[in-house]
Amino acid sequence: MRLDVDIFGKTFRSAAGGTHEVLAPIKFALQSGEVGVLIGPSGCGKSTMLRIILGLDRDFEGYVARPPEARVGMVFQEPRLLPWRSVEQNVRLAAPDANDAKLSELFKILELDAHRSHFPGELSLGLARRVALARAFAVEPDLLVLDEPLASLDDALASRLRDEIAALVANRSAITLLVTHNLDDAIRLGDRLFVLSPRPARVIQEVPIPIPRAERGEAELGRIRAELAALQLESK
Repeated sequence: MRLDVDIFGKTFRSAAGGTHEVLAPIKFALQSGEVGVLIGPSGCGKSTMLRIILGLDRDFEGYVARPPEARVGMVFQEPRLLPWRSVEQNVRLAAPDANDAKLSELFKILELDAHRSHFPGELSLGLARRVALARAFAVEPDLLVLDEPLASLDDALASRLRDEIAALVANRSAITLLVTHNLDDAIRLGDRLFVLSPRPARVIQEVPIPIPRAERGEAELGRIRAELAALQLESK
């Protein structure tokens, strides 16, 4: 199973009639089991690219080839939970055929067992993000897209959720695409990093991380972090 992205360009037309280039040529591919990370500054066009990849925006030059009949799991920047439904109901709405045992395992990994009957208004932002993750993984996706899933969380909570995402991804063969501007998220979760320039976004470098996530020591992570930081400074 494979995701192929070959975007030649994307422009928006303003109300005044002018055009704004959002995406420059971008090309990459991901295989099953791979975690690709699009890392770039805020406003560079990452979310626009996601809409194109998901088929929500067809007004662009180029093509995107997703796996046929692929089940897609999506985690947005905001949890986007239905406030009148419980945690479990929100998850089951997305995955009505989810196996009870697998769903219970998912709630256990994400520490949601005690919150299955709670409503979104009773949850902290960290718990709401966990529910959004549970909803995406419950569909057993072939393509998993995570758009800044740890944004606005404190460092300690972000670190815990990052570990939980890593554990979930490790046990599945989905193609995973993570969008972030956070270097720690990128180097701890990704297998291949695609460093983007400011708008219009283009890939300025692909950085592979061959070391398995569980074996990445602080020295290796520090080296990759420094390399990425240097690339981001050069692109400004």
